Amino acid sequence: MPQLQPKPRRATYRDVLDAPPHKVAEIIDGKLYLMPRPAPPHLKGSSLLGGMVAVAFEKGIRGPGGWHIIDEPELHFGEDVLVPDIAGWRRERMPELPKTAYFTLAPDWVCEVLSDSTRENDLGPKRDIYAREGVAYLWFVDPEARSLDAFELRNGGWHQIAALTGDEPVSVPPFNAIRFSLDAIWPEGAAKGWELAEQ
Repeated sequence: MPQLQPKPRRATYRDVLDAPPHKVAEIIDGKLYLMPRPAPPHLKGSSLLGGMVAVAFEKGIRGPGGWHIIDEPELHFGEDVLVPDIAGWRRERMPELPKTAYFTLAPDWVCEVLSDSTRENDLGPKRDIYAREGVAYLWFVDPEARSLDAFELRNGGWHQIAALTGDEPVSVPPFNAIRFSLDAIWPEGAAKGWELAEQ
């Protein structure tokens, strides 16, 4: 008589806490994923993009303010634990930051910077979870392709609102109050800032 195989153990937050410090730990559908820390081109793109958005939309310098912009926040959605590269919350929805080391309120905007180790999850199950949790805007930045693809959640599904490459101007919801050149976020890009978008 064949033996029944035990069901695989579902990962828990203890697995995240016990992960090596040089790894990014996420739980997706009960499975623990350990990713290496991002490579420099990934980090540079994420840092430059987050910086431009944060100055205008968090600090309100040459922009409207009104947001919390956070690098690599830990998001807890039930059993799922996700760590996007950047996320933003409108202050009207989250006036104060939580006291915990993680967030349970879904962001209004998420940006994932794609890499070989994260691309499959970012474009697959994580994208689905963001839709399930009601994240309004999702951006994918690809340092290798030098591209930015932006989506808006409509009726529970993702609708593409921008597909940019090269040095095309970026003025995309929810941050369309400013405009900057896409090539400004790459390591070798020109030292370009941002400007208020024409209304």
